[in-house]
Order: sequence, then C-alpha cells, then structure tokens
Amino acid sequence: MALERSIFLTDAWSERSMLSEVTGEHGYYLVAFEPDTPERIDAYAGLLAPRGGGDGDIQTIAVAPHARRHGLGRTLMLAMIAEARRRGAREVFLEVRADNPGAQTLYQQLGFEEIGVRPKYYQPDGVDAVVMRLTVPTPETTIA
Repeated sequence: MALERSIFLTDAWSERSMLSEVTGEHGYYLVAFEPDTPERIDAYAGLLAPRGGGDGDIQTIAVAPHARRHGLGRTLMLAMIAEARRRGAREVFLEVRADNPGAQTLYQQLGFEEIGVRPKYYQPDGVDAVVMRLTVPTPETTIA
C-alpha cells in the first residue's frame, strides 16, 4: 500500500480494494523486490483473468521511481501477458491515464492498440482513460 499511495497520489486503491484483488480467485499478482531488501517493494502488477474466460484485464502496474527505466515494467507486463495466455485469454485489456505517455508507449511497444477513451475516468483529477487491447500472440517455438 505504501508504493500504491506514493505512485497514485490522488487515485490510489483502498486497502480493502487491494486486498480483494490480491486474494481474489481470478487474480494473478506479482511483486518485485531486490533479494537483499524484500521489505522494499520496487514494483507490482496484477491481472484479472478467469481461467477459460477468453480475456483478461491488467488491473494495475506500478514501478517505484528508483526502479524505473531498467525494464521492470516491461518484464512485469510480459509476465501478465504470459499468465493471461496460460489462462486461455485471447485478448487482454487495460486502461491507462491519458496524461501518461510513457506507459502508453510501453503498451504500444508490447502490441496493445488504443480502442477507446473513457472520459474523466480517473477521479478526482478528471483525467481520461485510454482503453487499450492486445490480441494475445501465440507462443512461438524455435530451435536453439
């Protein structure tokens, strides 16, 4: 919750919402930390994808400022996509703040495409959410 509140200053999830997400039967969450300092979470990401449901939703992703620009967000996103695939998802959706071009660029690089906008989705700031979708790629196997 400390990282959640430090990253999402005005629209952080409540402890109750976060607990519900991380303990829910259809969720999948990963937490990243340095092995020497497990009490300091550097990043986390979560997916909601019922097995066999056909689609998934990236619920959240956060990377602490000190851990940014090292590929941690990309690694977590790739892990979320891989888990969605394992659960049978053919598409993965997410919302991203319209005022976060860095995250939008990452998602586009991973193959997400913009499919819509939810006006004033993020409150209390009144910032639009860009809705994005990824058609989950089929895994490829190559000879090493």
